Amino acid sequence: MANEIIPYIEMCRREGVSLQRGMNYALGENHSVILMSVRPGAPYADRFEDDGSTLVYEGHDIPRSSQHTDPKSINQPEYSPSGILTENGKFHRAAQDFKAGKRSPERVQVYEKIKQGIWSYNGVFHLVDSWQEQSEDRSVFKFKLKAVEGEEDFSVPVPTHSKLRRVIPTAVKLKVWERDGGKCAKCGAAEDLHFDHIIPWSKGGSSNTADNIQLLCGKHNLEKHAKIE
Repeated sequence: MANEIIPYIEMCRREGVSLQRGMNYALGENHSVILMSVRPGAPYADRFEDDGSTLVYEGHDIPRSSQHTDPKSINQPEYSPSGILTENGKFHRAAQDFKAGKRSPERVQVYEKIKQGIWSYNGVFHLVDSWQEQSEDRSVFKFKLKAVEGEEDFSVPVPTHSKLRRVIPTAVKLKVWERDGGKCAKCGAAEDLHFDHIIPWSKGGSSNTADNIQLLCGKHNLEKHAKIE
């Protein structure tokens, strides 16, 4: 469920792999996974646009090695030295094939590191575009993803028309986490937490202010659903 606060080890368990890479194309051949962060000092320039409904995700560098001690000075690779597509290349091909009408959009589950040791599940996105651009003295990949409602069942084909949604801004999540002390606002539980809209976004509630967001445990989040209290 989007807006869930999730430990890293649980992310790995759900995906069935050790998520050591930030970009993971076609896990189980039915969806992909990316790890992101917009925190100060984050290694890549990820950002949200369109009031939180669009994620622009930066591609990843070559691994640091004795040959490449400064990956930030080298163009982000589309192919490995052996000619195999990198994760950048795989996501880029999927985005370009979608734009050309050759396939449905790749569904991507997005996990965001909002604070050391704290991750938020940002839900399912559609990969809809990609390009390369200059960043200082090198070329980097950029990927555009649209946040969509639901679509957690990857055995079901991608709908012809998907409903867009908005992601709660990272700054708001951090403010709510600190205000609520990392505990459910109803019962004080410190596990199975979710960022919850007090007035649902579907009913006009804002995602952009901490006044409309609270921490709820799974039990109270399920009880509330889309009701306005």
